[in-house]
Amino acid sequence: MERHIAFEHLYNFRDLGGYRTGDGREVHWGLIYRSDSLGKLAGADLARFRALGVRTVIDLRYPWEIAARGRAPELDGLAWHNLSVEHRPYDQATIDPRVDPWRYLADRYAEVAADGAPELLRALEVIAAADGPLVFHCASGKDRTGLLAALLLALLGVDDDQIAADFALTELATEQLIAHWHALHPDRTLTWPGYGRAPEEIIRLFLADLVAAHGSVRGYAVDRLGVDDDLVGRLRDRLLTR
Repeated sequence: MERHIAFEHLYNFRDLGGYRTGDGREVHWGLIYRSDSLGKLAGADLARFRALGVRTVIDLRYPWEIAARGRAPELDGLAWHNLSVEHRPYDQATIDPRVDPWRYLADRYAEVAADGAPELLRALEVIAAADGPLVFHCASGKDRTGLLAALLLALLGVDDDQIAADFALTELATEQLIAHWHALHPDRTLTWPGYGRAPEEIIRLFLADLVAAHGSVRGYAVDRLGVDDDLVGRLRDRLLTR
């Protein structure tokens, strides 16, 4: 099956299928996708997107990002949800190069995990109830998208090694993400050398922090999001092979 779905103007669109759970099941291919901004969809890219049969989009960006860069096209039969999980905006392009970049980002993820609890719960509920293929995305498909992907995979029973490997696949798009930033901001200077990077260490630090505070990722989801056994069961029934 195809992990990376090729588009001209989307650089980080991929299938979350194939990851195996502890009980020997695996995530269905062609049912749950993660991506960078779908506001770039047009022309041949839009035709390719239509061919995937996506019925639901979760946009994790701020409303002001959507206003500036556009949302997914309004297509017949396509449900669109804006669930802005981040509540403390920061500019990655200007992060102090002297800070530990991976610890810094893991700490920002921790803020999202705390502040964005209602939106994260709603995202999981939308995923569980969706009819047909679904894609969730942010701007680069790296941080907010990576956090939700990690949380979802963990609740499905996928281990940390596979979660970290999936997260790090964004590294294959780093060069394009940087080029896209320069195209959008020709008058600015990119001062942070970690821009567009997604090494495994970031998500491993974040997951370890959740485990230290809550005993497990499932414990975090129960304690902070209000996830219950019914929701986890519906996610597994919908997304995992029998």
